[in-house]
Amino acid sequence: MTIGRLVIGWIVVAAWFEIAAYAQNYVVTKLAIPPGATVYTGMPTHLIARRIVQALLLTLLASLWFDSLGSGGWWLLFLLIGALMTSAKWFMKGPDPLPTKVNVADTVCDLARCVVAGALLAWRLS
Repeated sequence: MTIGRLVIGWIVVAAWFEIAAYAQNYVVTKLAIPPGATVYTGMPTHLIARRIVQALLLTLLASLWFDSLGSGGWWLLFLLIGALMTSAKWFMKGPDPLPTKVNVADTVCDLARCVVAGALLAWRLS
């Protein structure tokens, strides 16, 4: 695999992660915030950097998968990686825990983000 294909795959996945992060933020905000409340819905810089690093690591893992192990079952691999990425949210204790429907929506968005990224990488790298 050439470095060019890896960089293009990383850019595509990083762009998808940022788009999905804004969509996820919108969905979770709509479920968690009462109607009529005003909130800041911007994306902090540290979260943008985290998504870019996640995209890089996922791209490198995908290049290992598609170059050595094969292309079959990629969706299951990326579903499991997405579950691993989002599982910590279910065990965090906070002063004001979020409602279950917010956690479920957040988890579904994370899983969809990772599986779509896998589909993009399958298209780009294999």
